[in-house]
Amino acid sequence: MLCFAPTAQRFIESQPWFASVPSALQARLRAEVFSTQADKGEVVMPAGSPVLGWHAVLSGLVMLQSPASKGRSSAFIGVPDGEWFGEGSAMKPEPRRYHVVALRPTTLLCLPLPLFNALRDTHLAFNQFLVLHLNMRLGQAMTIIEAGRTQSTEHRVALYLSRLFWRSTRRLNLTQDELGQLVGLSRQTVNRVLRSLEELGIVSLDFGKVAIVDDDALGAYLAATAAT
Repeated sequence: MLCFAPTAQRFIESQPWFASVPSALQARLRAEVFSTQADKGEVVMPAGSPVLGWHAVLSGLVMLQSPASKGRSSAFIGVPDGEWFGEGSAMKPEPRRYHVVALRPTTLLCLPLPLFNALRDTHLAFNQFLVLHLNMRLGQAMTIIEAGRTQSTEHRVALYLSRLFWRSTRRLNLTQDELGQLVGLSRQTVNRVLRSLEELGIVSLDFGKVAIVDDDALGAYLAATAAT
């Protein structure tokens, strides 16, 4: 569902590359970015659908998930509010390769593909931002692949609580159900690991939400549970 949201303009104006964009292109950005809303559980952008642009989460939480294979699906990553996603899809002339699923009521911003391409073709600061973002996503993807193949459930749950995935906040506002969907584990397994982390003083659990109490201890826990 399309909707008008002034927050889309405010978000785009807050980007570190926006101030150095030529005024004519700034005007186009303000006029042409738009927002969409999704309900909890909705597949906002299915795999195989056309790519309309580059997206950011204005509010809520989405999961990037591979299509089902042999009866199973695999979550790639969760994207919280304030973060961009889908740059790889926007840069390739092909349909989207993964589902974008809203884990809670969510509002997304779309930077339309013609504007995305214009910025890539003409603007250095935008490209520098994009390279940093791609490097961050690559690090996340490689870590997820390694953890899924070699690491314990304890390590995988703790990994999804680390700053690698949540750079802007340590109070995650994440339910155990949402965390389980991201990690690909049952709520019961996630709850068991979180209770253990709470006993160690690494996290606190309030009304189903997770907060990181001790980042250093979380790092030590990840090192201790890593497969050798």
